[in-house]
Amino acid sequence: MPNKLPPFNFSQHLLAWFDQHGRKHLPWQQQKSRYSVWVSEIMLQQTQVSAVIPYYERFIQRFPSVIDLANATQDEVLHLWTGLGYYARARNMHKAAQRVRDEFGGIFPKDFDEVLSLSGIGRSTASAVLSLASNQPYVILDGNVKRVLARFFAVEGWPGNKKVEDAMWIMAESLKPSTPKLTKVSDKDDYDNVSDATSEDDLPLSISDDKLRFDDYTQAIMDLGATLCTRSKPKCDECPLQSHCLAFAQGRQQELPHKKPKKAIPTKYTYMLIPFTSGSILMHKRPSSGIWGGLWGFYESQEPLETLKGTFNASLPAELASLLVDKKPQIKALEPFTHTFSHFHLHISPILIELESVKQLQQSSATLAFNEPAPQSEVEIETPSSTDVKSLWFNIQEASKVGLAAPTVKIIKQIQLMY
Repeated sequence: MPNKLPPFNFSQHLLAWFDQHGRKHLPWQQQKSRYSVWVSEIMLQQTQVSAVIPYYERFIQRFPSVIDLANATQDEVLHLWTGLGYYARARNMHKAAQRVRDEFGGIFPKDFDEVLSLSGIGRSTASAVLSLASNQPYVILDGNVKRVLARFFAVEGWPGNKKVEDAMWIMAESLKPSTPKLTKVSDKDDYDNVSDATSEDDLPLSISDDKLRFDDYTQAIMDLGATLCTRSKPKCDECPLQSHCLAFAQGRQQELPHKKPKKAIPTKYTYMLIPFTSGSILMHKRPSSGIWGGLWGFYESQEPLETLKGTFNASLPAELASLLVDKKPQIKALEPFTHTFSHFHLHISPILIELESVKQLQQSSATLAFNEPAPQSEVEIETPSSTDVKSLWFNIQEASKVGLAAPTVKIIKQIQLMY
């Protein structure tokens, strides 16, 4: 909770700093729309701006409107997301876009409750979209803003705690701007009417002359947290809020905000099995929910390599064992590595299973349908948990054209270097 509310016009000082030093040339700040801001905000969750920019540019080039995104396949969306991580974000974006197409006529909504109802959008994201793109009076509470508020008010407790977070929402609301925009702009009636009349989601924000600077304020407080009020080594001497910052006055900049209470992060182990033949690898599409949901990847086993060499049929997933019966494949252990999630480490041991040619497999297997040439020949497989899982043979040079998790990409690169 805050120690006290300083007698200080927070928003005026912040906006004056933003006018001089704020970031104004990011790709999603040019010709802003609710759609483009939404895409950027989802990508920026748990991801740095520098990493997001190339992904955003490719994504918007391929899906310039929410309808283009809605009409795409999930595989294509996940492919363009490959490498950004947290793939549920992409799946939820695709669902939300389809709902905007089907229920909102292809126009991204501007009502807060309607935006909040879309898949993958919480209070802060909905507020960011409507504030940044439509200059509506909503405040955000992302990681950067929490850090600024925690230091300015010397907030005790971890910001992820529900009670602390609720208090920070109240703080955020208390600080939003009260100074009108001074810019004279277009002869249009008002921003909302223009937005309603256009086929685009939004028009640029410069057409508003009678509203407060909620858009600039939202960008400013994010920029301050990202560039000055950083996690380590904050640049307090350059901060426009320094004179009234309680953390600075108390010498607690490094201590605040309080960190999340630590828990031991467990390590899990898995073997990833990669059937390989004629320059192609067999991958299967993962279930839509869970880790790497909807992405293409390799079959997994908990059995050690020594067991796999001796008893294929007993230790492999049933659908993969049927492929390998009586084939006597060559087994190679690739370089193991560890992939870290937010809540556990995953130690991955890739195992390359070298099979006969596709033609020979076709002659000796009645359970699988292969096509020539090998790349992307489809194999229908029924598993106990799903009746629509598909496995495909991918040429190792072409496999990157579908949605893949980072460890899958890493394994494919290992194989490419071998062949």
